[in-house]
Amino acid sequence: MPLPSPRGLLPAQVAVPRALSGVQTFGAEVAPESVGLSRSAIQTVDRALAAVYRSGAYPAASLCLRKHGQVVFHRAYGHARGNGPREPAGSERQLLDLDTPVCLFSASKAVTAILVHQLAEEGGVDLDAPVAHYLPEFGRNGKAGVTLGEVLSHRAGVPGLKIPKAERRVEMLNDWDGVIERICAAPGGRLRPVAYHAITGGFVLGEVIRRVTGQTIQQYLDAKLRRPLGMKYFQYGLAPEHRERVALNYSAGMPVLFPVAPLIERALIVPFDEVVSASNTPAFMDAVIPAGNLYATAEELSRFFQMLLDGGVWQGRRILKEETIARAVQPRGRTVPDAMLLLPMRYSEGMMLGGPMSLFGPATGGVYGHLGFMNILGWADPARALSGALLVTGKAVLGPHLLPWAALMAIIGRQLRTSN
Repeated sequence: MPLPSPRGLLPAQVAVPRALSGVQTFGAEVAPESVGLSRSAIQTVDRALAAVYRSGAYPAASLCLRKHGQVVFHRAYGHARGNGPREPAGSERQLLDLDTPVCLFSASKAVTAILVHQLAEEGGVDLDAPVAHYLPEFGRNGKAGVTLGEVLSHRAGVPGLKIPKAERRVEMLNDWDGVIERICAAPGGRLRPVAYHAITGGFVLGEVIRRVTGQTIQQYLDAKLRRPLGMKYFQYGLAPEHRERVALNYSAGMPVLFPVAPLIERALIVPFDEVVSASNTPAFMDAVIPAGNLYATAEELSRFFQMLLDGGVWQGRRILKEETIARAVQPRGRTVPDAMLLLPMRYSEGMMLGGPMSLFGPATGGVYGHLGFMNILGWADPARALSGALLVTGKAVLGPHLLPWAALMAIIGRQLRTSN
């Protein structure tokens, strides 16, 4: 096996200009004083977001923060396309404005989970009932007793699809019925350890919605969340008329090598770089992948979490009952090592949960949200009356970007904790 070249071991980075004024965009923001914040707090968050961009791992980074329901921060740095790591010099560049759609990847799981909770609220499903009650063929090979709640909390025992290497293609996810058949035929069961279901859980939940309602999950999303919340994008996949503006995804950071590479391939079917390149193709944007290809802006994702934070109400219209949200964000067990991610994780039935130290920063025990491949994040923080969304287009596992990313989350929690 040949050794990688020295260049191949260097981090792939974006060309970052010394002055960032030419690559920053601003959205409408309320005066911070109107929600009990200082201007210096907003400036501190802006410097932290700039440091994330300066890390060189992200061609673009956008952040939207709401305090008491008001947008206090809505800004972006970088390019939607044309300034990716190792991209040819002179490539045409397109700034990422705040209306640019970005793939949320696994942050889509939070939205899919809420759709299932909404169906339970309507009486269509019982989250404590076996999946096989709604999808009989799922009950094969040890999965007869697996409940919807266990699928939502990554306890169904089917975290990945076992596919011969020669057959692995991202395009296979376009074959909805074929994916469902593979998942139903797979061995699993509730006695398996907690293991992140990167792709499989979303398909199971989407098929249950289809069997119960007669609607595709795309249609159900449109009726229950997208149109009631007034979203422009917020769909699985992306309509052709929006694709000329979509933010492209780029491999970045340190090369993904052993032992990390096989772990990612086990979860995502194909190698890391293939996932990234495939995500920019029409086939991926045509697909419906409930666990991984919802498109939105940072403001739209923040809007979704703000609705949850407000007890299911958006602009005076009730979308969900408070008790529905309470169950969706209630911890399902304690923090345990996740057998797929190899990290300590605490889940609800659909959300990743905060803690003393977590993805969401320090002292975030009441926070709920979801991470997306690799450093996308949407969340709600009841203690700080805060909802937020951070969207990035560089896909980096290891590298110098991790510290400024973590620092940004800590700074948001510290600077935006003041409340009226």
